[in-house]
Amino acid sequence: MNSRFEGKVVFITGAGSGLGRRSALSFATEGATVVAAGRDDEKTARTVEMIEENGGEASAVNVDVTDSASVSDGLETVVRRHGSLDIAHNNAGVFPEPGAFADTAESTWHSAIAVNLTGVALCMKHEINHMREHGGGAVVNVGSNIGDHARFGGVGPYVASKAGVSNMSRSAARDHIRDGIRINVVSPGASDTDMTFLPGETAEQRSARLTGGIPAGRLADPGEIVAAVLWLASEEASFVVGHDLVVDGGASA
Repeated sequence: MNSRFEGKVVFITGAGSGLGRRSALSFATEGATVVAAGRDDEKTARTVEMIEENGGEASAVNVDVTDSASVSDGLETVVRRHGSLDIAHNNAGVFPEPGAFADTAESTWHSAIAVNLTGVALCMKHEINHMREHGGGAVVNVGSNIGDHARFGGVGPYVASKAGVSNMSRSAARDHIRDGIRINVVSPGASDTDMTFLPGETAEQRSARLTGGIPAGRLADPGEIVAAVLWLASEEASFVVGHDLVVDGGASA
């Protein structure tokens, strides 16, 4: 195992699948103690099992990122179990079914904002307070390469939430760097995860729909996104503060 995160306690939301699970496995491979957070206990338990099968150390905690009390209780459990909170990766998110803005149900809007934006805000608030008590830390939030400007229609609630994550993170980064807390964002482009499928879509249909706008000509492998997350969380990025690192194969170039 690489020891880049040896002795570090890492809290990851949305760790039961996709990029969250891949991040959890990668942090553990590099020596971290991982806490897999999510609402589906079966999925986070499987992430923990996978880490332990590979010789890593992990535990799971049930957290609803849209509920401040749930986030607070979950982080209290993390610190009680492991003694500190060193790194937080706020990854939990939803991608609403696309549709014209005027036809978007209000419930769809509220769900996207609640999970993707308010969820990150609540997690950061409680994470920062714990990190202040333990000498600092690193926070890596998940944005999107279409958060700065939409490249196609039908995703109004999503782009609004992700633009909020990027700008909120920059502001929080300036507020708390003197507390020893670095806050940054990774903004993926289209990647080979379940979230990028439309209902009933095949892998071939998804590729045809998405790759035309990517100069690299392919979807990102999840590991390429995770590598950026781990770098921002590491001491290698010790002077990187309030940055939004876009990983999208040139789609936003």
